[in-house]
Amino acid sequence: MGPGHATLARQRRREPAMNRLLRRLSPALLLCASQAWAQAAAPLPYQSTDQSLGTVNCANSLCHGSITPWHESPVLRNEYVTWSRLDKHARAYRVLHNERSRTIVRNLGLPTPAHETKLCLDCHAHNVPEAQRGERFNLSDGVTCEACHGPAERWIQSHVEPGASHAGNLDRGLYPTSDADSRAKLCLSCHWGNQDKLVNHRLMGAGHPRMSFELETFTAIAPAHFRVDADYLARKPAVDGVKVWAIGQALAVQEMMDLLVDPKRGRDGLFPELVLFDCHACHHPMSQAKWQPRGQFGAHAGPGTVRLNDSGMLMLRAVAREVDPALGLRVGRQVSRLHLAVAGQGDAIAEARALKRLAAEVALRIDTHAFSAASPGHIALALVDEGLAGGYADYAGAEQAAMAIGSVVDHMHKRGLAAPAGALNAALERLNAALADDEAYRPAQFQQRLREMRALLVAK
Repeated sequence: MGPGHATLARQRRREPAMNRLLRRLSPALLLCASQAWAQAAAPLPYQSTDQSLGTVNCANSLCHGSITPWHESPVLRNEYVTWSRLDKHARAYRVLHNERSRTIVRNLGLPTPAHETKLCLDCHAHNVPEAQRGERFNLSDGVTCEACHGPAERWIQSHVEPGASHAGNLDRGLYPTSDADSRAKLCLSCHWGNQDKLVNHRLMGAGHPRMSFELETFTAIAPAHFRVDADYLARKPAVDGVKVWAIGQALAVQEMMDLLVDPKRGRDGLFPELVLFDCHACHHPMSQAKWQPRGQFGAHAGPGTVRLNDSGMLMLRAVAREVDPALGLRVGRQVSRLHLAVAGQGDAIAEARALKRLAAEVALRIDTHAFSAASPGHIALALVDEGLAGGYADYAGAEQAAMAIGSVVDHMHKRGLAAPAGALNAALERLNAALADDEAYRPAQFQQRLREMRALLVAK
């Protein structure tokens, strides 16, 4: 999905529970705390050794299969219906039977059809080992309840018992999707990739769509099967959309650096893994002399070099600047060093590892930072001004900026810090229209839409 889906209709999010502890720690202890937190992090649902019992166990009308929501219940009770009728995750497996999937399999020379191929099933279904599938488990259900909320073996009974708590469910294997960091790791595992799975350049060359993801935008456009009310907030403290967006960017940069330094995943024969690079730096007609100096990180490689996709890095710098200007400066300098190293002017692996460490530091600072009421406006203007200065000459950067602006502006609108919704939505629609066709992207047109958005932002 692209940025054209971003609107102001977004849900409030919860603050990671660990934040309350981290705020009490001195800065000197933050890094140690983050490492301990990472060690204690829940395994992703597909990594769990618990039994996955099957989505049908959730579908009873008295559980999560009601046609209409129950207003007197602490949960809506129609979650299964919302997922099965409206959520694209429920149709992920079916995609493997379409013509494009057959073409991809044929082009790759795979021995089995897509719906029987692990490469495809790992993200288009809850593809756990056979020994961990319960009697009612059905692979064809696609990306199911347990694919996101974790195998239900240990919590399916206890979560409906009197006195059940969210903390108790988490202890029994429920995955903490309401925690922004955990949700980012889960979503990125398929919408970008991790150490176990990846849509690489060969897969794209065979016909797979280009991957694009931004955590808050994709969270907002997914059909909500929850209601953020007093009961929800009593169990799951809220996180605002700006933090969700920022944490998603920080973790995406970390995953990208993991891929870049991996000697197996990060290379494809003589070449580096090309999914790391800006698609449109190469995918354009030879008659288009598109190269121009890129100064958004203070330095650039010359023409003829393949440029890393730095769209997430641009976003990371924008939020780092708001947290701490010195931190933003460090991000900019480190990305510049990485670009030069990838082009042969330094040790690319060392610089990538340094950027991963820095992105992890930024993520922790975001988690513990108390953004002011003015912060969203500062970030939105910084994103707009980056583009007006020529920072979004590449489609990928413009795409990430549009999704980010949508997320931040929505946050501002909900708090009465922005122009009326009608004007904002119209400006967002025009901004996204400039991105409707990645192969026909014109930076000057996108800049004009940014000027219109800026006028609304400064008018408030």
